[in-house]
Parts: sequence; structure tokens; C-alpha cells
Amino acid sequence: MDSFLFASFAFVVTLGILITAHEYGHFWVARRLGVKVLCFSIGFGKPLWRRISPVDGTEYRVAVIPFGGYVKMLDEREAPVPEEELSRAFNRQTLPVRTAIVAAGPIANFIFAILAFWLIGMLGETGLKPIVQEVKPDSIAYSAGFQVDDRILAVDQKSAPSWERAAFGILAASMDKDEVPVRVEDARGMERVRILQLAGTGDLTDVDDPMAKVGLLPHRPVVPPIIGELVAGGAAERGGLKVDDRIVRVDDLVLNDWRELVKYIQQHPNTIVEFEVERAGERLTISLRTGAKEEDLSVGYVGAGVRNYNHLLAQYQVTVQLGPIDALVTSVEKTVGLSWLIIKMTGRMLSGDASVKNLGGPVTIAKAAGQTASYGLVSFLRFLAGLSISLAVLNLLPIPILDGGHLLFFAIEAIKGSPLSERLQAEGQRIGMILLLMLMGLAFFVDFSRLLGS
Repeated sequence: MDSFLFASFAFVVTLGILITAHEYGHFWVARRLGVKVLCFSIGFGKPLWRRISPVDGTEYRVAVIPFGGYVKMLDEREAPVPEEELSRAFNRQTLPVRTAIVAAGPIANFIFAILAFWLIGMLGETGLKPIVQEVKPDSIAYSAGFQVDDRILAVDQKSAPSWERAAFGILAASMDKDEVPVRVEDARGMERVRILQLAGTGDLTDVDDPMAKVGLLPHRPVVPPIIGELVAGGAAERGGLKVDDRIVRVDDLVLNDWRELVKYIQQHPNTIVEFEVERAGERLTISLRTGAKEEDLSVGYVGAGVRNYNHLLAQYQVTVQLGPIDALVTSVEKTVGLSWLIIKMTGRMLSGDASVKNLGGPVTIAKAAGQTASYGLVSFLRFLAGLSISLAVLNLLPIPILDGGHLLFFAIEAIKGSPLSERLQAEGQRIGMILLLMLMGLAFFVDFSRLLGS
């Protein structure tokens, strides 16, 4: 329950931050270009908090439904406008002014992502060193000539200072390339280029670990499967496991690493499993029924944590920390790269070349918000930046009711020299609403499919 409440809180905070950034973009540009703003709302429905500015009469509010927000401007199409304020009505503005106001929301989300990545760059981002520990036989990486102890330097001519950055580079390149050059330094210190042949590998966006998919595993410490903590009342405690027990075997799987145990338990929710443990020099056999995680019933869980082995991680990790200028350049590059990746993924989903499982609805976003917030500021900022870019790209889709739909109408107006009729615009809004509801329904369906494990 605590994890659910924390994830819910992180979800509301996430939406609040990103919606505020988006709507503030519309608000700020409208005010600067002389359009009167009547209401700035974060959320929809009944106000939880509201304040009317004594200076210009703008109403600021926070409403009960957190899935969006809006900036209401003076507009003759919505209500009569006094003669003396006609020049401040949105519908009376020139096409460039209206375009700038509408485009400002998505642009604000892109700017937010740049600032978040910039801050991450200066704070420092810790990841695994991009060193290969294992090359799977008969894999794409094996065919490309990868060797144990290869240090990855760049993927598709883009620097890869960490394993995670290398994985993102391969994922991004796989969207439109069959061959991806990877520059490495081998165990003898010689630089070489390995060519990954990705044709026929399937959709790398549909797997949890694209590096493992191509056959590469990173250098990381072996974590002894010794219990360091137990959740009170959890399956492990109820079944008789104790702190400092060394798990030797689970069912028929002999264990050498804690991660092997975690993977096995996650794959066996609500199942009776047999543990062989070493306790005070003796071997014991304990059977217990696994549970399942609250947020995903298809993932097994016993409520046991590993003994702290953080001291082993230092030699396997790298921290990338940049100065203000380098961090800004890198943040722009990351934002552009991730934006282009999301655009390409969206296009592939629409064409049927990528799985709709890449969609994430409120449940997925809430789960990710809670997890990243629990990991610390850098992880949460990285999540916010990625989601902000996704929000910007979504809003730029040429669907009436979204910002991209309004921009489409403006483009047609620019070509034909006059606005579309109000009837056509209203019909477009209805179609846009239906499309948006269908997209939201699909996202909910994918969310609940994940929860049910289907």
C-alpha cells in the first residue's frame, strides 16, 4: 500500500510539473504578444485552489482532475468581447501570432527536457562502464567480432561513456539502419570498429535489454545470494527464511548471483518454490509460496532484499559529470536524439512495424514515476525529461484538439488565405476527440494487459 501511495504521489507531481511547463509556454507567449488570458488551470473540473489576480483579472487554479490543463484566452468564438478589448482577443491575432502561441506549449516541454538533461549533466550521471563481460555465442555481437573486455567508445559515431548510453545508441540506430558501427578499444588497447548487422533482429524497442538482444552483457559484480533484509509479514519471512541465509539453490536452479534468484522469483508468481539455504554451516530446505507485486501481478515477489554490496560496484561504475557548457551541448543533443527516436517509434507503431506495447498509460507512468523518484533526483529528472519530450511529440501530432491539430488548421489557412469554416473546425475537433479517446483506451488496455501478464 505504501508503494502504491508513493507511486500515486509521484505520478501527480510528475503530471503537475509537466503540465505546468506546457501550459506556461502558452500562457507566457500569449501574454507577451498582447493576448488577454482569462484562466490558467492545472487540471480539469472542480477547483481545489483558485486565485484571481488583482492586476489583470486572470484566474489561476488547480483543479481536481490532474490529467491535463488549459489556458483560456479572450476569444469571440467562445463569448462576446467588449469593443475596447477586441485587439486582445486570440481570434483577432495574425496567423504568426496565433501559431506562436499554440506552438509554445510543446516548445516549453522541449525546453524543460533540455534544462533537466543539463542539470543531470552537471550533477553527474552514474552508470556501468561500457565494458563487455560476455558475448553470447551465435549472437549478432559474436558475428560482429566482439570480444570479452572490449570497451565501447562510440555507437554510430556518437560517444558512449556508459553502458546505458551505448544501449540507447544501438536502440536509436536500429530504428532506421541495418548496419550499426560500434567503435571499441579491445583488451590490448587497440581501437577497432565492430559492425552490428541488425537486419532481421526484430523490434529492439519491444525488449527490456537491447544489448542482451544483440548478445552483449556488461561487466558487473557477482552479488552473493545472501539475504540482507526481510519485509515484515512477507512470503520469505512467513516461509522461514532469515537474514544472513545464503541461498544455494531454488528448485533445480543452483545460484551464484543474487540477480539469478530475483529473475527466477519474478518469473514464478504465486508458485510454491523450494529453497536450499546455508545457515550457520548447515544446509536447510524450505518451501514457500511466492507472492506477486501490487503494481504488476505477473511479477513474483517474496519480500527479501540482498545484503548491501555497494562497495563492490565502484570498480564497475563510471560517473559522467560535465561543466555548464558541455552539459548544455549534451542536453540539446540528448533532447534532439530522444525526440527523433520517439517520432520514429510513433511512426512505426502507426504503420504496424512496432508493437503497441511500447505505449504507456497512466498505470505505467505512475509505476515509473514511483520507481525513478525512489532512486533519487537524477533518475527522476531523467524520467521527467523523457516524458516531457513524449508529451511534446504527442501534442504535435496533427490531430484536431491537440496543438498539432491547431497548427494543421493554421497551415491550411496559410495555404488557402483564409481560415477553415467554423463548421469544419468543429467537425475536426469531434474527430480529434474520438481519436484521442481511442489512443487513451489503447494505452489503458496495454497497461492492464501488463498488469494481468498477458
